Amino acid sequence: MSTPVSSMVLVLWASVVGSFGAVFLKSGSKKLQQGLRHMFLSWHLVAGVGAFLVSSYFFVLGIRRGELTILYPLVSLNYVWTLLWSRLFFKEPFTANKFLGLGLILLGVFFIGLGNR
Repeated sequence: MSTPVSSMVLVLWASVVGSFGAVFLKSGSKKLQQGLRHMFLSWHLVAGVGAFLVSSYFFVLGIRRGELTILYPLVSLNYVWTLLWSRLFFKEPFTANKFLGLGLILLGVFFIGLGNR
């Protein structure tokens, strides 16, 4: 079974959308300090949950016609996007350890992609 490029694009898109879910959850988490009943009043939290749901939808569409062993590691690219969004939206620092971790993730995705050849 071969994995179509369209499946890879859908899974990559799912990882991007899912990383925005994490950003919205973090930005909305301040509302939780006011109590659980405020959770549903925060559009950030609702958007975060919604982004994870949309991400799951694209992931399911992507894995339908592809090999899970090829596609699932692409989800780990979520960490790459999240690092970028964390820097952009929350001014979190880039560190050597973060870059090392990202490098290992990308290396792992690369080697898993070679596994079919």
